[in-house]
Amino acid sequence: MSEFSVDITVENAQQILIEESMTRPVVVDVWAEWCEPCKTLMPLLDKLADEYQGQFLLAKLNADDHQDIAQQLGVRSLPTVLVIKEGQPVDGFVGAKPESEIREVLDKYLPKPWDLMLQQAQAAMEAGELETAMEILKQAYDDSNHQLDITLSYVQVLIELNRLDQAELVLGDIRMADQDAIYEQLKAQIELKREAARSPEMKALEQQLEQNPDDAELLSAVAVQYSDAGLHKEAMASLIKVLEKDRDHADGKTRKLLLDIIASLGKGDPLAVEFQRKLFGLMY
Repeated sequence: MSEFSVDITVENAQQILIEESMTRPVVVDVWAEWCEPCKTLMPLLDKLADEYQGQFLLAKLNADDHQDIAQQLGVRSLPTVLVIKEGQPVDGFVGAKPESEIREVLDKYLPKPWDLMLQQAQAAMEAGELETAMEILKQAYDDSNHQLDITLSYVQVLIELNRLDQAELVLGDIRMADQDAIYEQLKAQIELKREAARSPEMKALEQQLEQNPDDAELLSAVAVQYSDAGLHKEAMASLIKVLEKDRDHADGKTRKLLLDIIASLGKGDPLAVEFQRKLFGLMY
C-alpha cells in the first residue's frame, strides 16, 4: 500500500475521518471484493494519491468488513467515494468515474500548484535562498494569473534582490481595489531603496548631465553607477542613448555593458526584452 493511502478499521476510523480531515482532505473509497467497478476505480485513486504526494489521504473502507462504518457514512451503493474535510463529508460520487471527473472533484478541495509554489518560495526566502525564491515566485505569478498574495511575495523578493525596476512593474499591475497597506509598504520600500542607491557620485554625474544631456562619456559613467546600484532601467536607458549616437562607443565596451545588464536580468524579464529589442533595432 502507498504511503499516501490507508485502510479504515474500527480502531483508526475516528483518527482518520475526524482528526486527519482537520488538516487535509480525506478521500474515502468505499469498496467490496465482489464489486467490479470498484476494481476499476481503485487503481485510479491510488495513482492520484501518489501524484498529489499527500495533499489528500486516500482512505479505503471495505464495506463488507465494516458495514457499520459504511452505514454511518450513508453509503447505499458501491463504489462510493466521499471527500471529508473537518470531520464532514463535503463532496463525493457514486460509481466508477473517469480520471478527468475525479480530478475535477479533487481540485475543488486541494491547494493549487501555485499555492504550493508559494510555500516553497517562502521556505527558500527563510533559508536566504532569494534567487531560488524569485524563480519559483515568477513561475507561480505567471501560472496563477497574478494571484494577489503571490504577486506581493514576488515583489518583496525582487526588492530584496535590488531588482527595483521589475518590482515596480509587477507592483504596477495590481488592481486599485487590491492596493492595500501591504501594497503601500512595498511601494515605499522601492522608493526608499531607489533614494538610498543614489550615491554622491551618482548625484554629481546627474547634475552634470542636466547641463550636458548628450555627453556620451557622462552617460556611460552614470550608467555604470546606475547598474551598480541596481537601477537597471536607468542604466540601460543611458546606454541606449549613447549607442544611438555611436554603435561602437568605447570600442564596443558600452554595448557589452548593456548586454551584460540584459543577461543579468534573466531570460524573459520584461525590461531585458524591452532593451534587447531596442539594441537589436540599433544594430540592425
